[in-house]
Amino acid sequence: MENTENIALVVGATGITGSNLAEELLAQGWKTYGLSRNPNNSIPGLLPVKADLLDEQNLMEALKDLSPTHVYFTTWMRNDTEEENIRINSMLVRNLLNVLSPKKSVQHVALVTGLKHYLGPFESYVKEDKLPETPVREEYPRLPLPNFYYAQEDEIYKASERDGFTWSIHRPHTVVGYAVGNLMNIGATLAVYASICKETGRKFIWPGSEAQWNGVSDVTDAGILAKQLVWASTTESAKNQAFNITNGDVFRWKWLWKRLADWFGVEFEGFSDTIRPLEKELKNDQEIWKAIAEKNNLKENNLDRLSSAWHTDLDLGRPLEVMCDLSKSRKLGFTAYKSTEDSFIEVFKRLQAENIIP
Repeated sequence: MENTENIALVVGATGITGSNLAEELLAQGWKTYGLSRNPNNSIPGLLPVKADLLDEQNLMEALKDLSPTHVYFTTWMRNDTEEENIRINSMLVRNLLNVLSPKKSVQHVALVTGLKHYLGPFESYVKEDKLPETPVREEYPRLPLPNFYYAQEDEIYKASERDGFTWSIHRPHTVVGYAVGNLMNIGATLAVYASICKETGRKFIWPGSEAQWNGVSDVTDAGILAKQLVWASTTESAKNQAFNITNGDVFRWKWLWKRLADWFGVEFEGFSDTIRPLEKELKNDQEIWKAIAEKNNLKENNLDRLSSAWHTDLDLGRPLEVMCDLSKSRKLGFTAYKSTEDSFIEVFKRLQAENIIP
């Protein structure tokens, strides 16, 4: 049954977070629009909006007949420096909220960021000595480092004061879920890597740090993140707050890695003296993947469209164990849970079913 009162605009609807959120909203009966530069029609019921967030005129035209009540901002653009990240990514948020402002329809804006809020931007957190105490908690102060997450938050706070909508900030750890062509997808990246290992007889080698291999960790299932986004935007006590969000379990990669290898039927190798980046491991495998795709009649023969080794390397290469405290949302009634092993296996099964991996 359609929820006629709520009209959602999912910004970044083709990404791993946005596409899973769109599915959740539609399942709950919301009228749901999905904004992206290149919309796809893979989600039944999602109303596509083609727009460029960097072009305010283009946005105005694309949204002229739209008056969303709830805006979910799930996208960002990667740039060469954090200064450029700040400039571009704050503009994405600012342009959208400026265009929606005169409509006076927006009741709530939710922003998805992540644990770089606590760790600092990519180029800083792996070099910084001042790493946060874990588990990380929402009330930790901002780091004295440039960070585009802070800039995006500030745009929302300013627009909220101007327009009167409520807001929520969501900080997932590594997001696990299904979305092809998403440039930060650890599930697809590891699935492709394991498939190459199986084909070539290579070992499934741990690419990350000793701290991540041995330490306690957690991840965020895209479905759990979607549920929290909808919950926070419709629960009075959760509004105007920031929330960590993970599956609700913890694990050690040295336990999980073997289980992922077993699922694919490949031999694994754990941490051994040094980090062995996946980007380097997969660098010369384009032709191998092409042959695997041809042999198994797979949908995508371009390795770069499926794998984001650079991002997986950053996540798994952190020099400390990282996990989240979830007390804040738990106390307010958000209790969704997911087994992390199930998160990965479900992604692998879906990739197989969709003919993405053999």
